[in-house]
Amino acid sequence: MPTIETFLLPDLGEGLTEADLLSWSVAVGDTVELNQIIAEVETVKASVELPSPYAGTVVALHAEEGWTVDVGSAFIDIETDDDAVVSTSTSPAPITTAVPTQKAAPERTPVLVGYGVAEEGISRRRRGGATPTPTVEQPAAAVPRRPLATPPVRFAAKKAGIDLAGVSATGSRGQVTRADLDLAMKNAADTPAIGPISAAADAAASTNQPVAGETRTPIKGVRKHTAAAMVRSAFTAPHVTEFVDVDVTPMMELVNSLRENKHFAGVRLTPLALVSKALLVALHTDPSLNSYWDDDAHEIVTKFYVNLGIAAATPRGLMVPNIKNAHALGLRELALALSELTRTAKDGKTGPADLADGTITITNVGVFGVDAGTPILNPGEAAILCFGSIRRRPWEHNGDIVLRSITTLSLSFDHRLVDGEQGSKFLAAIADILSDPLSLIALS
Repeated sequence: MPTIETFLLPDLGEGLTEADLLSWSVAVGDTVELNQIIAEVETVKASVELPSPYAGTVVALHAEEGWTVDVGSAFIDIETDDDAVVSTSTSPAPITTAVPTQKAAPERTPVLVGYGVAEEGISRRRRGGATPTPTVEQPAAAVPRRPLATPPVRFAAKKAGIDLAGVSATGSRGQVTRADLDLAMKNAADTPAIGPISAAADAAASTNQPVAGETRTPIKGVRKHTAAAMVRSAFTAPHVTEFVDVDVTPMMELVNSLRENKHFAGVRLTPLALVSKALLVALHTDPSLNSYWDDDAHEIVTKFYVNLGIAAATPRGLMVPNIKNAHALGLRELALALSELTRTAKDGKTGPADLADGTITITNVGVFGVDAGTPILNPGEAAILCFGSIRRRPWEHNGDIVLRSITTLSLSFDHRLVDGEQGSKFLAAIADILSDPLSLIALS
């Protein structure tokens, strides 16, 4: 006899309480197989594909694309046969967190290990703060439905400033297609520009509805997490930032030389790899920069291993994945790890484990043509090094004024953990290594 099983949104790791539904891979009436991907969701740490814990027929979807769904709430209903196989997988394959423990599921057949049961009153929320009705089966008049569209179409609409709610949808499931969007963009281009925003437009803006000349981007996912973390860091740790200009001509000469060396064949060696290595060497002298303030225990915890964070701009926002045990890597291995970290971040495949347990961070603003900055500490860390652009500038060298490769390094540190002398000596040590990079051989 068929049974309707309700799949609950699982705990996706590290105590996360919610996820944004990016897209459904199935629709009501579809037949699904065990472990078939049914949806893609995004947490504050990573995008995750969810496999089905049941084989059967989809009878209900409890959330729409774009909604924020609470962990433990109903996600999808699947009609199964009594003898249908139930998945016992520990977690969806892309999740790189510790294996969760089995949770009790009273009056419900257990699904994937670690999937909890829904608590009373848990609701699904639209990104942006509005709370919709509990399930999508409610009358459409109760809550404005978010137009259906694939992520690429949503991205193109956002970039063009087009509100998908006003676009006629011709897709087979009622979704806005790329052709629909292109037509809407053409019509918008043919429409004369309007004058100042009217009182009616002001009223629309007060209800968070987009008006002409504006676009609204929900604060969600990585951006939401990053904003909260930066505010917490800025108002918790007393920041101090120091600067130093460095003649890195010898470093650039070494980089160019090593690129031609057979031992670095196939390795993308960048100045950032040398800066990272210099920081790691400097930590040997003063590990206090590799510590954190444990407020609960009233202790300063100094770490003698280095998980080196690299601030990376990704399509999902700013992320700080880290290279585990970077202190144990030689220059070649460090360069390879940096290349892999950057490639993974740009592909949007950075997982929760890649972001956890960082101990000190480097942010490379030089790639954007910026000379210096005053970066905010990554929460739980004592210092962050900012690496500026490398420019050819007049510089005194051996008694003459000549063109040299100059960069600016800035170091922000937590003044509770690091005093001015420690911070100054640490920054000076990095500068000395980069101006005489052969010292890497002697010190590392």
